[in-house]
Amino acid sequence: MEMRQNIVFVGAGSMAEAMISGMLQKELFLPNQISVINRSNYARLEGLNKEYGVTISQNKQETIENAGVILLAIKPKDVAEAVLAIKDHVNENQLIISVLAGVSTTTITDLLNKEVAVVRAMPNTSATIGKSATALSVGMYANEDHLLIARQLFETIGIVTTVAEKDLHAVTGLSGSGPAYVYYLVEAMEKAADDIGLEKGIAKELILQTIIGAAEMLKNSPKPPATLRKEVTSPGGTTEAGIKVLEQFNYQQAMVSCIKRATTRSAELGEAMLQSVSEKN
Repeated sequence: MEMRQNIVFVGAGSMAEAMISGMLQKELFLPNQISVINRSNYARLEGLNKEYGVTISQNKQETIENAGVILLAIKPKDVAEAVLAIKDHVNENQLIISVLAGVSTTTITDLLNKEVAVVRAMPNTSATIGKSATALSVGMYANEDHLLIARQLFETIGIVTTVAEKDLHAVTGLSGSGPAYVYYLVEAMEKAADDIGLEKGIAKELILQTIIGAAEMLKNSPKPPATLRKEVTSPGGTTEAGIKVLEQFNYQQAMVSCIKRATTRSAELGEAMLQSVSEKN
C-alpha cells in the first residue's frame, strides 16, 4: 500500500537508510515521495540519491513544509539544534516521528512550541536487514491515525509493538541494546571454539545456525524457554555440565543486571537530555 503523503528524513545515518530501503522494498512510498536532509554531509545525501532515487535538497524550508511526515533520525545530542532549525517550517497538520533514544515526545513539542503530533520509536540495529523489534509510543497530540502511520512505516523493517512512553527506557535496555548482548555471547562462543581447537569458519557456521535454530524454536514452540532448556539437558550429560558452569558464574543474574543497568542508563540519558534542552530553549 502506497502512502499518500511525502516523508522527509532529518538525518541520513544507518537507521534512516534502513528505513528508506524497507519502505521502498515494501512499496509503501515511491522514491520521489521521500526526501532526506542533514546538517552538512552532502556527499552522504548524494549517495542515498544514487542508491535509492530519493530526493535531496539544500532548500530545507521547502522540503520540511511539503512533508506530511517528518522523521527525526539525528544523534540525540543534536536534537535541540536540529528541531530549532526546522521549527518555523513545521505546522500542526504534520506528524513528527522520532527514533532518538532518550528524547521524550514532550521535549520535541516543547522545542517546536506547537501542538504537533509526535510518535516516538525505539527500533534496533537489526532494521538494516528488515528484522528490527520496534516499540512505539504516542505523544500528547498524537492519535490513533498517527500511530497507524508510524506502525506502517516501522513494519517495513520488522515487527512493531506499542507501549506507554514511560516503558521505552525498558524497551531500550531490553531490545534496543539487545542485539549487542547476542553479539557479545557469540564473541565468547567463538573464543571458546578457538580454545577447543575448532577451525574458525566451521565454528562460525555452527554457532550462527545454533543461534538461528534456538531463536526459531523459541518463536514456534509453545513451550517456555526453561522447558526447552531442560529438554536439552540430560542428567549427567554435556549440556548439564556446561550449564552448571554458567550457574557458578551467575550467568542469568548477570544478564538481568545488564538489562536493568541499560534501562537505568536510558533514563539517566533522558534526564540529562531534558536538562540540556531546557537550558537551550
